[in-house]
Amino acid sequence: MTASPEMRDLAQRLLTYEAGKTSEPMESATLRVYEKLRQGLGEFAGVAGFQSLASRALALARTEAPSLSTARISADGALQGLGRRLDESEYQIDIDKDRAAEYPAGEGGIILISRLLGLLLLFLGEASTLSLLRGTWPGAALDDCNSENGRKA
Repeated sequence: MTASPEMRDLAQRLLTYEAGKTSEPMESATLRVYEKLRQGLGEFAGVAGFQSLASRALALARTEAPSLSTARISADGALQGLGRRLDESEYQIDIDKDRAAEYPAGEGGIILISRLLGLLLLFLGEASTLSLLRGTWPGAALDDCNSENGRKA
């Protein structure tokens, strides 16, 4: 089962929004979106709650994106090793598509964030999820995203 098109679209919007906010090439839009979700949800569900959701999202995302095979969620919920190849000593985001500006955070990042958003929607509900997202990204265009059940968000 793959991430829903609605969650992929929402993830891509958030990643595009974050990618456009900085000119720092070393910083990943995926990591920025992930960390903002971690901070926002951590306040609501606690570290253990976020770590549990993030671990499940990563497990689901790995089935669609083998590039996430070396990524890990630490005990405090931090995302580690995103895009790391087994023979590398440094963490590096796999951004082949970034160079063509097709996907600001690469396919694996889109899938991971979409899976995390899907779990948030499932466990928190639409209203709470959108409230969290709007509070975290007040300038992002979230109002015209369709939710899982076809209603306007």
